[in-house]
Parts: sequence; structure tokens; C-alpha cells
Amino acid sequence: MESHTLQFNKNEDAYRLLLSHYRRMREQIMLGGGKKQLEKIKKQNKLSARERIQYLIDKGSTFLELGLFAGYGMYEEAGGCPAGGVVAGIGYVSGRQCVIVANDMTVKAGAWFPITAKKHLRMQEIAMQNRLPIIYLVDSAGVFLPMQDEVFPDKEHFGRVFYNNARMSAMGIPQIAAVMGSCVAGGAYLPVMSDELLMVEGNGSMFLAGPYLVKAAIGEEADTETLGGAVMHSSISGTADARFPTDEACLDHIRKLISMLGKPADAGFMHTDARPPRKNPDEIYGLLPDDPTRPYDMQEIIDRLVDDSAFVPYKPDYGKTLICGYAHIEGWAVGIVANQRMPVRTRQGEMQMGGVIYHDSADKAARFVMLCNQKKLPILFLQDVTGFMVGSRSEQAGIIKNGAKLVNAVSNSVVPKITIIAGNSFGAGNYAMCGRAYDPRFIFAWPGARIAVMGGQQAAETLLQIEVSTRKKKGENITPEEEKQLLDKIAKKYTEQMTPHYAAARLWVDEIIDPADTRRYIREALHAANQAPISQDFRTGVLQV
Repeated sequence: MESHTLQFNKNEDAYRLLLSHYRRMREQIMLGGGKKQLEKIKKQNKLSARERIQYLIDKGSTFLELGLFAGYGMYEEAGGCPAGGVVAGIGYVSGRQCVIVANDMTVKAGAWFPITAKKHLRMQEIAMQNRLPIIYLVDSAGVFLPMQDEVFPDKEHFGRVFYNNARMSAMGIPQIAAVMGSCVAGGAYLPVMSDELLMVEGNGSMFLAGPYLVKAAIGEEADTETLGGAVMHSSISGTADARFPTDEACLDHIRKLISMLGKPADAGFMHTDARPPRKNPDEIYGLLPDDPTRPYDMQEIIDRLVDDSAFVPYKPDYGKTLICGYAHIEGWAVGIVANQRMPVRTRQGEMQMGGVIYHDSADKAARFVMLCNQKKLPILFLQDVTGFMVGSRSEQAGIIKNGAKLVNAVSNSVVPKITIIAGNSFGAGNYAMCGRAYDPRFIFAWPGARIAVMGGQQAAETLLQIEVSTRKKKGENITPEEEKQLLDKIAKKYTEQMTPHYAAARLWVDEIIDPADTRRYIREALHAANQAPISQDFRTGVLQV
């Protein structure tokens, strides 16, 4: 058996080492602004963002955190922005699946960096796409002023959050906001535009302008409580619906409110009793090669993700570099489209490289995506793709035509799409296999993922030739030693940009997950997706056939 081979053990050791590396990164990020800042808020009788969420969610349930790596390695000149300055994800409150967004006041007093706005918008998008109630735990000093030009004015900046508040309200998606700390300037619109607004006495404050700005603007002297304290807003302005003496009392009230929400409609996706895979999911570590250029059998990975390791293939003898078929995951019926990383041979005897999309595999997958829409089946994409096949033979076989057909089907798909980037995600293959630009409901990456326009070596050599050519045009000579140093420098930078944490820092993926945890993430994603009935008809427009 594969699990007894030397290569399997080598793969497993390498992957567990990678998991350990990411585990340490996670632990550091979860400290937010650091231990001193956490101690500071304790003295203010406040819970941290993570403590607030843990208190709010149902006991015994787990919080599915999303966007943990947001901002990782960014804004170093400003001291960094761990987790984008906000803790967010999906949790169960009074038995109801909700999106929860909590400002982390230990990170620059909860100020909004560009990535903070992007993360808020992504959480609102998840709430809207899946019609999930959303809870905002507000504790923020507002826009990070040194970067206001990157946070304030554009379509996908700060103001879009309030636009979404209004849209969600019109859609009937419940929004509850609790002001548990600062809430100033434009940020005050978020809680006020929510359905219900709660405040914590003493710590919670909300105003368009604080005491210093008020004095500078109109000469009035007023303290925080008079301008925007919980007592004032709950008894004079009438802006707040209720006030509470502590964080805990406020969070208890949110639980009561959620418990009284009407039962949501559902999309009617097929769900049966879940069954564990017959093949051990932990063996995925040993099946994934330590060298991402080496082949492996993606079917073996699928067998360790699906219920009872039972998979019903679609056209298994045609277009074999893409595996398509039906299965259940944690009881949910799904269609699966996955890149086969083993080399395959066609019926005509042609050898096809694993991880590459050929004309026949694109043709097959396009039809399969259309079938899943016909059957109202959510689609799981398992990416390990190096791109589309090139060359005269492939062009004459219609690779562009069939590739466009697949992109069209994926783009117009109305059933939920969930994407797992298991390995490579290069070039147009990222698009065809439902990368971020193609609106998957959720997109996750395994620690061994690599995301870029092309492979590292090819990209580095291409960039090197451009640099050398530019220098020669300027009359500059470059020695072989300098050329090698330049190549190493380019390769190092490009390789870093391919990592999953680089992608997760920019929210190109929602989270970096342990392969052994994949079934749980898919289960929660499909449970969320099922709460949004499909209201659109599936139409592709004109297809090249």
C-alpha cells in the first residue's frame, strides 16, 4: 500500500513540517496587537475580540475563522495589521449560523487599514450570498488616517460597507450591531444602519466627531459621554435600542435576539446522513508530493474527502486530465471538478500531462458544470492546475474554444461553488477552475498551494531576460555571476508571492486550512449556501461549440 512506501513517509514528514510552520504563524497572528495591548483592555473591563466571539457562540460549537492571514506581512512601516485588525468568520449563535465581525481594538485601536475594509466587505458578501444573519461587534477608532486615500473614497473602500448595510436591510438579512468601544466618524453609520443597535455603558461611544474635533470645528466643549455615550444614545437621541453594563450582558442579549429570528428558507440541496471516508483523510499528507512538480493521483485525494470514499465518475474515459463526478461530503450531495495530476493516455494513444487542461477535458468539464446547474448540485473545485495546453496541435483541436466554454459555464453557474486550492493554481487554469475572480462562495487553500500567473522557474527566467534585455539596450553589460545573482533575487521574490499566506494576506483566498479539516470547512460552507434559495435561471449566453 502507498502508505508504507518511503516516498509516502517523506511526503508526510514534509507536509507535517509545513503545517507546523503555519500553526506557529497562526498563533502569532492571534495575539493581535500583542500581550501588552490585551492586558490594557482587561483593565478597562473589556473582553478581547476573540473572547467576545467565544462568549457569543454556542457552547461546544466551533468558530470557523476566515481571513486570519489578512494583512500578513503588509503595512510594516505602520507596525503591521494582524488579521486585518478584525476577527471574523462563521459561528453558531442560538443554533443559527451567523457571520460574526469583531474589531480588534488591540491593533491600532481597531483602526481601518485598506485590508480591514476589504475584509469587512468580504464578510458582508458572504452574508449576502448565503443570506446569513450578520453580527458586528464594534470597537474601532475609525479610518487609519495616514492611509486614508487607500481606505476612504473608492468603490470597494470604507463607504461600501454602509452601502452593503442598506442593501442587506432591503434583502431582509438580519444585522445586529453592538458598540462595545469606540465608534467614530463615518464608522458610526455601520451600527446605525443595522437592524438593531446595542451599546455597552462606559466603554461604548458613538459620534460623528469626538471632543477634540468638535472643539476645533465649532468651539464647543463636550465630553465623550455627552457627545455619544450609551446613556445619551439610549435615552436622549434614541439611536441605540438598548444599553448594557458589561460586554457579557450585551452578548447575552444578542443571543436572545438571534433565538427569535424566523426560520430561514433553504435552497433544497440534497443532504443525507454523513458517513466518514473509508480511506483515512490523514493519508492525504503522504499522498501530496513534497515537490509540487511531481505527479500524484488526485482520485486518491478525492477518496479521502468524500463520504464512504464513494465517487461516481462522469465520462471517466474522456478528457482524463480533469476528474468530474458526483459524491457526498458530510452528507451533502456535490459535483466535483478536480485536476488529475497523473499523466494519462487518451484512447488514441496520446500522452497528456497531469495538471494541464486539454481541449477534451475542458469540453467535458463545461458540460459537467452545466449538468450540476441542471440538477441543482453545488460544485466543489479541487485545484492543482498548471494551465491550458499550448502548441499547434492543441490550438487546432480547439483549446481556446473549449476553454472559453468552460469559463463561460463557471462564470454563469448559479449553484454555489466552493474552491479548494490543493497545489498549483497557475494562469488561466486558476480562472477555469473557479479562482477568486469567479465568485466561489468560499475559497480555501492548503498549505502547499502555489498561486501565480505561471510557475516560479519559468516566471523568474522570463523576468530575468526582460531585465537583461533592458540593461543591454542602455549599454550596460552583465556578467554571468551578476545574471545568476539577479535570477536568484527575482526567483526569491516571485516564490514568496506564490505562497498561500501571500494570497491569504490579500484575501485572494478566505483561509489556509489543514487538508484533514477540509470536510468540516466544506460542511459549514454548504450549510451556509443552503440558506440562500436559488432565484436565478442558469443561462450561458452564446457558447462556441
